[in-house]
Amino acid sequence: MPPVTHEQAPDPAGAHGYLSRREMDRFNECVLPYLDAAYNLAHYLIRDPHEAEDAVQEAFLRAIRHFAGFRGVDGRTWLLSIVRNTCFTQLRRRRSGANTIEFEEQMHSGDEQAGPETDLAHTIAVERLHEGLGQLAAEFREVLVLRELEGLSYKEIADVAGVPIGTVMSRLARARKQLSVVLAVQPGEGA
Repeated sequence: MPPVTHEQAPDPAGAHGYLSRREMDRFNECVLPYLDAAYNLAHYLIRDPHEAEDAVQEAFLRAIRHFAGFRGVDGRTWLLSIVRNTCFTQLRRRRSGANTIEFEEQMHSGDEQAGPETDLAHTIAVERLHEGLGQLAAEFREVLVLRELEGLSYKEIADVAGVPIGTVMSRLARARKQLSVVLAVQPGEGA
């Protein structure tokens, strides 16, 4: 997702029905910096960039409506919990078949200039990784994204997912194992 400017961020003017100016400033300080993390989680859970954007927008509106009750100091965990719940609600509503995963090259590529062969190999590897993630159940994708891409601790993941730390560790181990099995299968070999 491209960098978000404050003009593109959730409209604070629309939030005045829910938050005072002081609370809106606190919201902008505690929660808004995690907009990219929110999109990243939504994108991996929903696997559709447009629906992920919709989920993030809905999650931010929910966050604004309920921010007066926020007493924590970790806005990232709190926001990602809301994003997670919003995504799973959308997935339950949708209940459709497989979707394709779109990859944003800007978000995952390095700055170094490589030759066409290296670029092709990187693109193929990334596509295989995304396809592999797409084959995992949502609760396994979720813990991998939160741990490996967002760098959350086990405790933070447990808070976001609303499960015990032991469950997080178990899901993470199972997710890594399943992903390694999926990635070990060469294209055209079948699962």
